[in-house]
Amino acid sequence: MRYLLNNSTDPYFNMALDEFCLENIVLDEPYFYLWRNRPSVIIGLNQNAYSEVNLKYLEENGINLVRRVTGGGAVYHDLQNLNYTIVSPICHPERSEGSTPAPIVAALRQLGVPAELTGRNDIFVEGRKVSGYARRVSNRQEIIHGTLMYDVDIDTLTHVLDTPGSKLNAKGIGSVKSRVANLKDYLPGFKSLDEVQAALQDILADGDDQMELTESQLNEVRIMAGTKFSTWDFIYGRSRQADLVRSAKLPCGTVEAAISLDRGLITRISFSGDFMFDEPATDLESKLAGCRFERVAIEELSASLSIPKHFKGATIDDFLGLLFE
Repeated sequence: MRYLLNNSTDPYFNMALDEFCLENIVLDEPYFYLWRNRPSVIIGLNQNAYSEVNLKYLEENGINLVRRVTGGGAVYHDLQNLNYTIVSPICHPERSEGSTPAPIVAALRQLGVPAELTGRNDIFVEGRKVSGYARRVSNRQEIIHGTLMYDVDIDTLTHVLDTPGSKLNAKGIGSVKSRVANLKDYLPGFKSLDEVQAALQDILADGDDQMELTESQLNEVRIMAGTKFSTWDFIYGRSRQADLVRSAKLPCGTVEAAISLDRGLITRISFSGDFMFDEPATDLESKLAGCRFERVAIEELSASLSIPKHFKGATIDDFLGLLFE
């Protein structure tokens, strides 16, 4: 296959590049590129950021939250994870390969990894998951992109995706660790991911030529990264309805907040608990309806919220801690 080189580790640029190629770089044969992201959680197009990801852990550890243009579930990337993208015309006679990561599986097997394409969207090695992928069709072509865990930090992976009610929470972190694997364990002849990437690059290219994007095309990708993929509206604003419950012990007593969200906005919020107050919180609940569910947005409203009246002795920081920590 022909190929692009993508050395960017900016997850917003990389998600923009996937969409740009799908919509604009149309060839009569498949092409591919390999790439990496700095530590990031990538959620599917239709996922709810608030219910799928441990947002507090991401904030505390400087991990990016990014939304992609394909479906599927949330995945964790770091610099020891290698990603691949394959773009194929729908009409190509080898479409059966273009619509799955079969070329990736075949390349791994050439490197000595007993990889198998298993289930709905996974690559397994000896019963353990090493890769997931997703697909999208547009402009008479399709994109397949996915992960290849080489030496990913499994502890971080489990923490970022561990939320109440999540699959990880239900099955337990120990169980998750037993069901995923790093390819490093199956590639003892390679000293680094750089070496593995170079080997996969050669196998997948199989002597075909490199493609290059013009500076004008790259600039379009950068604009998409800045105006779409890195924006609150795309990352959080696409989140569909979700119900959250937050609870904390404040100076006034224990407060529980029941929050309903839609597209990142508070549609309803109510407070209960054994807390002391001067005035009921009904006015506060009304003022918060329609507000973005983010710390900065609520801080901007703080002067009008009268937090100490509704939660006796509490400060705005106490209140933000209840909602976000």
